[in-house]
Amino acid sequence: MSVLCIMSLLPATPAMADNPIVQTIYTADPAPLVHNGRVYLYTGHDEDGSTYFTMRDWRVYSSTDMANWTDHGSPMSLATFAWADANAWAGHVAYRNGKFYWYVPVRNRRTGGMAIGVAVGDSPTGPFRDALGRPLVENNEIDPNVLIDDDGQAYLYWGNPRLAYVRLNNDMISYSGGITYIQLTGAGFGTRNGNPSRPTLYEEGPWVYKRNGLYYNVFAAECCSEFIAYSTAPSATGPWTYRGTIMPRQGSSFTNHAGIIDYAGGSYFFYHNGALPGGGGFTRSVAVEKFTYNADGSIPTINMTTAGPPQVGTLNPFVRQEAETVAWASGVETEPSSEGGMNVGYIENGDYLKVKGVAFGNGATAFTARVASATSGGRIELRLGSATGTLVGTCAVNGTGGWQNWTTVTCPVSGATGTRDLYLRFAGGGGYLFNVNWWQFTGSALPSTP
Repeated sequence: MSVLCIMSLLPATPAMADNPIVQTIYTADPAPLVHNGRVYLYTGHDEDGSTYFTMRDWRVYSSTDMANWTDHGSPMSLATFAWADANAWAGHVAYRNGKFYWYVPVRNRRTGGMAIGVAVGDSPTGPFRDALGRPLVENNEIDPNVLIDDDGQAYLYWGNPRLAYVRLNNDMISYSGGITYIQLTGAGFGTRNGNPSRPTLYEEGPWVYKRNGLYYNVFAAECCSEFIAYSTAPSATGPWTYRGTIMPRQGSSFTNHAGIIDYAGGSYFFYHNGALPGGGGFTRSVAVEKFTYNADGSIPTINMTTAGPPQVGTLNPFVRQEAETVAWASGVETEPSSEGGMNVGYIENGDYLKVKGVAFGNGATAFTARVASATSGGRIELRLGSATGTLVGTCAVNGTGGWQNWTTVTCPVSGATGTRDLYLRFAGGGGYLFNVNWWQFTGSALPSTP
């Protein structure tokens, strides 16, 4: 069944639910990157109904408020790497020299083993192209992660069952010296009992970063099911000291995979679970929590929530907003738009989009949307607070002769003031109704209070 059908099982009005971040597909293995005041989130994509790690492409999302996320689609897939034939697994993106380098593990068609490739793009949302035409590293291991140290030296870490690194050159697509395998000890990575072949808690998914002079290695620990643990060190190469658990075992997925950033004065912990309908160990979803480091730099215990982090600021409805910028989507999917970017599609009666913290100020007077329909269309109901909340406007959408034949519709709005959660609820007859590319309100943009 498509995600469209799966998502129809979601609650009608998840008022407090903003986790998982993406509801239109299954996502996994989050890799956040802060660039020019925006958070870019790179993920894997679990195919619907998977009974293994069936993954063929990677996805990109972004946010400026940690609540509403824009879907940028898939700028990279297995087809990007002509030498790869399967397993578009957990990757990581680093920015350097004005370019974005995406390191990913894939299966080498020639050898049948896992290898790490690197793609490069001029924009954080791609497109990305194979930088080498061959693997960067090949030793049948997974989960690459990059740290660029303060002295400019970049390190590429990876590994399951081993933990390894190389020193990347300034070009970020080659390295100097050989592969260094970090000695896994109980003191460095915790002690595991009952598995002589894996004497420490380290399992996979290293996320290495530096903060306030201390190096952190956050990793998935002791499968299965995994929890998230971490170690710290005085340098990028160790020696590592085990510090304990960050996120206990929870979340209906036997794997987990972490990413940590600081953004807009807060610290954020990304992970995945099986929280969406149909979710599980092979159909995972990315989520995020805000946290505060302890005074000594240690990381507190973090539990999964459905609420997610508080919103940073508000969203301005008086500038054009992409329809695929949402805090929650129910019943819909996204797809590439003929006008560029993505659009929201596969809309049926009762589906909706939630946009969090919309600052209407002294009031909106009109609503405009870019729409297309190969059928007879339907209606966009503008509601506040919930999908069944106060109705402040209704826009009729007529047939346009095609799902990508775009037109603009406008309707009056009354009663949209202050800062509210906006719900675009879709109504009409049976089947698919229409697509939405973007929307914008007209009215006062003066500051308001919630």
